Amino acid sequence: HVQGAAASFEPWAVVCLALSATLYAIGVRRLWRRAGGSRGIPAADVARFAAGWLVLCVALLPPLDAMSDRSFATHMVQHELLMVVAAPLLVLARPLEAWTWALPAPWRPALGAVARSRGLRAAWRWCTAPVGAWILHAVALWAWHIPVLFEAALASEAVHTLQHASFFATALLFWWSVFERARRNSGGASFASLFTTMAHSSALGALLTLAPDPWYPSYLEGKAFGLTALEDQQLGGLIMWGPASLAYLAAALLIAYRWLSPPRRIAGSRAASSP
Repeated sequence: HVQGAAASFEPWAVVCLALSATLYAIGVRRLWRRAGGSRGIPAADVARFAAGWLVLCVALLPPLDAMSDRSFATHMVQHELLMVVAAPLLVLARPLEAWTWALPAPWRPALGAVARSRGLRAAWRWCTAPVGAWILHAVALWAWHIPVLFEAALASEAVHTLQHASFFATALLFWWSVFERARRNSGGASFASLFTTMAHSSALGALLTLAPDPWYPSYLEGKAFGLTALEDQQLGGLIMWGPASLAYLAAALLIAYRWLSPPRRIAGSRAASSP
């Protein structure tokens, strides 16, 4: 990873992070002033957004971003923070409403008209359907770990930014499809998406861990944290194989539990139905 790429990527990350947080705060403030505190956007959603935003800061800014220049394992931590921590937190926070309220009032109807256009709605339905979101996320995950593409990301600021954007954007679509299907009582589809994603990401992690030689020549130049290039790659593979896969498994088990649990009965309805 060239040092110039990391140094020039950082300002763009700072601008995007600052803009997203500022617009979110403006939108929440405007909505709460009109509807009342914690209405429209619950305080829990604000907390989830703050947590996801902070994880993005950790992943994209120094020192972690600078350390990823020298260590594949650190680079893997960076990617997993984007995909299995920040992405689900931000999807659960549902920030689109806040960002819409941050826009000037005359812009909102035009934005709504664009969002309701037939072509955009069709594309959104496909990208957030279980199969579409699963395919996009799986392709991004596997393609960017092909040595020639990974090396291209290490050598170029633009390609590196595209790599991170691909991981994060497809992860957002993936988690949106999972949580939206779970909310609509389609827990089976969500469970299947999570379980199969855990399986194929674990397989990639296992390949990285068990490979007899390093895949990425850029990390051959020096030892990161006292590790050889192969040991560094093995540690990165273990991170994907273990902790990252556990995140998918935990979400799958939670959704399966809620899906299979009997519906709660309201005490009043039981009393009304008794003779």
